[in-house]
Amino acid sequence: MGTKKIVFATDFSENSAPARDRAVEYAKTFGAELLILHVVNSRLLGYPSFVERVPVDLALIEQNIRQGVEQELDAMSEDLAKEVKHVTTYHRTGAPAEEIVRFADEYEVDLIVMGTHGWTGFKHLIVGSTAENVVRSSHCPVLTVRAK
Repeated sequence: MGTKKIVFATDFSENSAPARDRAVEYAKTFGAELLILHVVNSRLLGYPSFVERVPVDLALIEQNIRQGVEQELDAMSEDLAKEVKHVTTYHRTGAPAEEIVRFADEYEVDLIVMGTHGWTGFKHLIVGSTAENVVRSSHCPVLTVRAK
């Protein structure tokens, strides 16, 4: 069994840049497909489970966030396609760790690469680290890369 699919989970922070570089390095080394995933944290959006009852202004905010995410992913994909043969991008909304693991299972990913410190701070003490939660629940290997 080889490494054919690598997912790079990104929050677009500077802290994720070393993980991006490592994901690219591994994809080139193994000739693997690179899947770039961003999860919009639904806890920051309000009430995503009640989409049909979300106020218009909140729905507009969510639409703007999705458009921004798509632009970031498109730019990253265009940049990384110069180095990696097969790059595809995806975005989801939900609890980041759960969505990353679910995505890896759905796409039969061989390796998850992600940074260890994204948007952290006091919230880390309350909800824990996304990377820690992914490591604990993933069915495939997870490579965590520390920020410089």
